[in-house]
Amino acid sequence: MGAVPVLDAEGSASGVLEVAARLSETTPHLAVMHQALLRQLAGARQGTHDTLTRGEVRGGGRKPYRQKGTGRARQGSIRAPHYRGGGTVFGPTPRSYAQRMPRKQRRLALRSALAAALQAERVRIVEAFDYDTPRTARLAAFLHAVGAGRRVLLVLATRDADVELSARNLAHVRCLLAANLNVHDLLVAETVIATREAWNLVEAHLA
Repeated sequence: MGAVPVLDAEGSASGVLEVAARLSETTPHLAVMHQALLRQLAGARQGTHDTLTRGEVRGGGRKPYRQKGTGRARQGSIRAPHYRGGGTVFGPTPRSYAQRMPRKQRRLALRSALAAALQAERVRIVEAFDYDTPRTARLAAFLHAVGAGRRVLLVLATRDADVELSARNLAHVRCLLAANLNVHDLLVAETVIATREAWNLVEAHLA
């Protein structure tokens, strides 16, 4: 079992939390993490790019000149690809970039990314954010107190408008629900800060 420091809402240490061995002692599987990262980045692409083929370009319905007797090569349309203003050959068309990945591999990748963060001591647990109104200055002071760095991933168990609004004006903070935890955000973040409730959900899902 590994231990993670537990903080209060002001950033002061209030104890430690034992982490399941399956998370803290897992050897990160780099190949699966890489595959999951590529899958996530590919799935984020819109795929709305489009070019016009010769059948979609306006005009070109009539032959430019007769078929035979001119001494020139036969032509069927001035919108053929070799004409200026003609259609595009094999150009990009709308498509989905989504990649499939087995559930066990997705969980292994997420467990590996979390294990890497734990082993690098980049994970902090906070008891709870007892905000009754949005308090950006208080959250900024908390992050400064814990030395969170420039890229912070804040993991919550459920939607909390006060915390989310507090983090919205901090460009280096990304707020995320435990159910939406992903490999990319775990790898990018310098510090991962999760509420105790959110951590329990993540541990129950992966451990």
